Amino acid sequence: MDISQVITDFLAANKQAGNLTEADEIYIRNRLLALLALSDYENCMPAEEPGPLLQLLDKLIEFAVQSGIISAIDSEKEQLESAIMDLFVPLPSELNQEFQRRYAQSPQQATDYFHEWSKASNYIKTRELARNIRYQTATNYGDLEITINLAKPEKDPKQIALEKNTPTGNYPTCLLCMENEGYLGNSKHPARTNHRIIQLELAGEPWGFQFSPYAYYEEHSIFLAKEHRPMQINRKTFANLLGIVEQFPHYFVGSNADLPIVGGSILTHDHYQGGAHNFPMEQAEVWYSFVMTDFPEIEAEVLHWPLSVIRLRHKKKDILIDAAVHVFNTWKSYNDESASIIAETDQPHNTVTPIARQKADDYELDIVLRNNRTSAEFPDGIFHPHPNVQHIKKENIGLIEVMGLAILPARLKEELEEVRAYWLNKPSNIKAIHLDWADTVKAKQTITEANSQDVLKQAVAERFLEVLTDAGVFKQTTAGKVAFQRFTTTL
Repeated sequence: MDISQVITDFLAANKQAGNLTEADEIYIRNRLLALLALSDYENCMPAEEPGPLLQLLDKLIEFAVQSGIISAIDSEKEQLESAIMDLFVPLPSELNQEFQRRYAQSPQQATDYFHEWSKASNYIKTRELARNIRYQTATNYGDLEITINLAKPEKDPKQIALEKNTPTGNYPTCLLCMENEGYLGNSKHPARTNHRIIQLELAGEPWGFQFSPYAYYEEHSIFLAKEHRPMQINRKTFANLLGIVEQFPHYFVGSNADLPIVGGSILTHDHYQGGAHNFPMEQAEVWYSFVMTDFPEIEAEVLHWPLSVIRLRHKKKDILIDAAVHVFNTWKSYNDESASIIAETDQPHNTVTPIARQKADDYELDIVLRNNRTSAEFPDGIFHPHPNVQHIKKENIGLIEVMGLAILPARLKEELEEVRAYWLNKPSNIKAIHLDWADTVKAKQTITEANSQDVLKQAVAERFLEVLTDAGVFKQTTAGKVAFQRFTTTL
């Protein structure tokens, strides 16, 4: 490998992408030589077409492995990739200044700028994300979005062994803390050298705004408190969510619930997720409308959706916050044993998953009612995916899936192909966990080579719909509507 030529082409590709100016080229080249433990460089002309930037980055990493600068372990390669791409990213202060300058023109111009940098620096893993399987399927609730998450690589045995032998440190405190900005990483902590955070203020408190490196949807954003503190749902949550959509009216933003089972995967750091995606739940039809006794001016609706969603709408934030707090506080202490809803035993069980948007001149809040109680029949959760659907999804149903986007595990890519082979009477290693479901689907229709992919997609979507239905506290049935109306009557 002619490493001087690779470096020259890599710098040329960054210039073409707008990541590098001629004035900075010599400085950045020398920084790159240092990262590759090189003291010599041979001047050469860049190729007429230098090639895709990330492929050239791969060659630099390959050189580093071959030269013994790093090992072939994924975490070491990721650290060097991040450090190399960081050479082209503005300092946090510079990026924040440019963000604010563009924000003065329009919020969307500012987020577009930040998003493009996050992709250009390979912080957002665009190449890995392209591996994900993604499709939409029509259901009685509108189109559901199905994704099989293939972006995150499987850990190889050497990586696992290295993690086992690496001491656990206390810095950064967690994966979301602002201390991650610029952090080298180690075998247990992802590389964040090329990571940048936009500084925000919410209700007089410092917050940060960043993108997710493994985005599940368009402009997948994370808004995080500067202070490391647990997830919490309270009045400030509703105020913060509406404060964010006021600052970024082209984004939605929501919070995971703050209790285990119904919450997200990170409950230790207060944060929200947002972005530019239009989720299926946003398009849901209205099941019925109602009037809130103390807030008659609020538009209040219950959605036709497998989970139990109250939508509130008003032009004034403060009135909407008051109404949302009333719904939340009423729900926190609400009991209806006929619907298996018990608010508290030795611990609280009722909470919500809130989502905020701006719609023209109105603010909109979706409040998804959640309960994390378990029972002997459903030890994983009464309102959690039940055992019969866990062959597709057994993890928590968090904010993103609540809104109708399935994030299914990578194992399903191969496992579902075995299901399809089984349907077509081909040799198959179908897993036992899928067998009852596969037989049920097969009994309903004639499956051929020509329609098998469509049948599979529809069957997975319908199974995911069952997953969401399990998570709904009031079912979309006649009895469920009566039970839901008992609750909304108390509002």
